[in-house]
Amino acid sequence: MAEDCLFCRIIRQEIPAKLVFEDEHCVAFRDINPQAPVHVLVVPRDHVPSLNQAHNPAMLGHLQLAAAEIAKREGIAEPGYRTVINTNRGAGQTVFHIHLHLLGGRDLGWPPG
Repeated sequence: MAEDCLFCRIIRQEIPAKLVFEDEHCVAFRDINPQAPVHVLVVPRDHVPSLNQAHNPAMLGHLQLAAAEIAKREGIAEPGYRTVINTNRGAGQTVFHIHLHLLGGRDLGWPPG
């Protein structure tokens, strides 16, 4: 974990967050600036700055499966939801700890962005 990383600090419970899911591999919490009625961030416990530095397919798969479980719990699995990983500043990544956005609860337009 990185000492000054916002998400590492949330994982260590140094900063409060509205947790919706956690297990031995990841933590999920509500986004403080939601872009949809359901906007949850799914964050691995291991600090990886972005998708460019990710080398563990199991970790990436686990984030997706955790998002699917959260979508079921939040009641958005059947109507539909989106998962997004922004990579680097040009794509809108503002916290450099890889994280998956789970968005749902309304119709999501295409193309995004």
